[in-house]
Formats: sequence, structure tokens, C-alpha cells
Amino acid sequence: MPIVLVTGMSGTGKSTALELLARRGYRTVDTDYGDWIDRTGEPRWREDRIDALIAGHEKSKEPLFLAGTVVNQAVFYPRFDEVVLLSAPIGTLLDRVATRTTNPFGTTAEDRERIIANTREVEPLLRESATAEIDTRLPPDLVADRLAALAGPPGRPA
Repeated sequence: MPIVLVTGMSGTGKSTALELLARRGYRTVDTDYGDWIDRTGEPRWREDRIDALIAGHEKSKEPLFLAGTVVNQAVFYPRFDEVVLLSAPIGTLLDRVATRTTNPFGTTAEDRERIIANTREVEPLLRESATAEIDTRLPPDLVADRLAALAGPPGRPA
């Protein structure tokens, strides 16, 4: 019942990786969508909701992939089997956020400056606490393969 946190800067491909894993039969939760994050001030997980998600999942025998990058995610590190940092060069991130259609973050000059600053300041902190790192300049299917290898097959084991 591995629980894998997929984290990284905007544009690294967290949502894409989770979408591919979901197609393969894995349970995934992208905390950028839904009511998982309190966005008043610095984005942070609503700890009661994340705690309930993990507690409910701990009873299952299937892997869970959870994606997000928030200020309080380290609170939950002891409950994750893996913390995987997805990374790519700043230029790649900026190109991706400029052309994506699923999330408006990154389309303004202010957003882009924030991505640059976070990549320089926050990403090294994420790297220190990660159990694995995947360079997402790889094709998305290979990124999903590497994540899947950390969790084992989808569904309940026999």
C-alpha cells in the first residue's frame, strides 16, 4: 500500500504524470484540483483533509500517488513511502506553463518570476528531502514508468 508524493515546481509535469498513472489503473489525487489546498496566503494543504485521505487509504492494499507542492507538505513526509521530486530546467518549465491549457498559473510575468524564484529557492529544499528525483525532460510515459516502479502494480495485491 505505498503512498507516493509527487512534488516539484510548476511545469514539471506532476499533473501529466498522475493522469498517465490513473490511466494505468493507479489511484491518484492531484491536490492542485479540488478542495485540498487553503489558498489564503501561501498555499498549504488543509491538513485535516490530507490526513483523512491518507488515513482512509492506509486501510487499502493499493498504491496511491498524491501530487502537490505546498508549504506544509513536510508534515506528512513520515506517512509517505516515497517523496519524488520531478524536475526540469527553468527554461523548460517556463515553456510548458506558457502553453498549457489545464492551469492558468504561469501565464503572467509575475507568475513566471515566481516560478524562477521558487525553482532557485524551494526546489533545492525539496531535493534534500526527496527519496527520488526524475528529470521530466524524459518522455511522459517513461516518467510514469519510473513512478510506477516505485509503487508496484496498481490495484490490490493478490
